[in-house]
Amino acid sequence: MNNVLRHGLGRYLSQEQLQCLRQVRIGVAGAGGLGSNAALMLVRSGVGKLLLLDDDVVDASNLNRQQYWPRHVGQPKVEALADLLRELDPDLDLDARRLRLTADNLPHLLPLCPIWVEALDGAEDKRLLVEGALLAGLRVASASGMGSWGGPAMGKRCLGNLVLVGDFTTDILQAPPLAPRVTQAAALLADAVLEMLRGSPPQQN
Repeated sequence: MNNVLRHGLGRYLSQEQLQCLRQVRIGVAGAGGLGSNAALMLVRSGVGKLLLLDDDVVDASNLNRQQYWPRHVGQPKVEALADLLRELDPDLDLDARRLRLTADNLPHLLPLCPIWVEALDGAEDKRLLVEGALLAGLRVASASGMGSWGGPAMGKRCLGNLVLVGDFTTDILQAPPLAPRVTQAAALLADAVLEMLRGSPPQQN
């Protein structure tokens, strides 16, 4: 097998499990601190199809928490992240689009993925995606509360087809968004998606 990542995953997951992870396209709306980290974690976990959406470029202020390096500054985030994801998994089925979600394009984009990671910055953009996806009967993982350091413990709330993760308190507009808690929230998002794909893990005796 030429795909090193998938060869390594075979040590932990069965071929049936890996096939399950490769069959469903996951939508990731936003390629910032949450989206870039969650996308890489999903691919590392065996997810084989992604739709990546973002209209921003990498800025120096992003490097403290987002999966980019100084060489990426000035590049569109979707292009920089696509390069990293394809380096990790050359066989990844990746659809990366530099665009912003709007009320006009949302109806065309939503049906492309049965599961969405909401990793957007603005409250209106978040609401647009989450409400649109839920009304369409799709599943969504979204985050709320991840700023500063220390602070309330992060958790998960399941509300039908919506899974919310974070500390549900800390506003990153009022507290600095730093790598440890942003990455923790991104990990919870990725884990929520894996649970949607594979169901709850068996309980250990």
